[in-house]
Amino acid sequence: MQKENLLKRLKSGLIVSCQALSDEPLHSSYIMSRMAVAAQEGGAVGIRANSGADIQKIKGEVNLPVIGIVKRVYEDSPVFITPSMDEVDEIVHAGADIIALDATNRMRPGNMNLKQFYSRIRKCYPDVLLMADISTFEEAVAAYQLGFDIVATTLSGNTPETKVHPLPDLLLVKKMVQNLDIPVFAEGGIWEPADMQTAFDYGAHTCIIGSAITRPQLITRRFVNHIQMKKAEKH
Repeated sequence: MQKENLLKRLKSGLIVSCQALSDEPLHSSYIMSRMAVAAQEGGAVGIRANSGADIQKIKGEVNLPVIGIVKRVYEDSPVFITPSMDEVDEIVHAGADIIALDATNRMRPGNMNLKQFYSRIRKCYPDVLLMADISTFEEAVAAYQLGFDIVATTLSGNTPETKVHPLPDLLLVKKMVQNLDIPVFAEGGIWEPADMQTAFDYGAHTCIIGSAITRPQLITRRFVNHIQMKKAEKH
């Protein structure tokens, strides 16, 4: 799929993140593929998926573009979203349409910086669409200057420097759109349609929503917390 056509398909639509880690109740490539089918039936324009197994299974079930990541922990790096070439290779071989990776200024495994990692990916896969998961505006600019095709607010609130940022970080979306001429994907902490609409009003190319749709344990907890809060108010 050509880059321009793929990005056009995603424009002004909803991408659903279908992920479940190994310690979560729905961890299963089969279950995530059914989540993707449900998202497609609901009108999603794309899927974000974690691991080669999940990507491959989902690609066999839906005809939507898939953003692929592999989350893997390394002892010598805090980066865990597509941290090395091993994960990039896994995503490519699984057939993802877009590769997303941590594009913060933190060092990757093997003491590799983002510029070195980006160059290695482009050397191996010159035509692949690359999405930068960033946490700050400065990181978004750096990713843009390196040549990433897409920037996303995925990691705002998830790094030591940004843990106090309110989520969703809609002002970051707005600032990125105003200053960068590549697609900006709003991702992270979107629970309300109103927040999604604000992101679109600010010029987001698309919005990615995960937990609010595909993590029932968190959805349930949100309602239970409300019940507990109301009970506490009465006492």
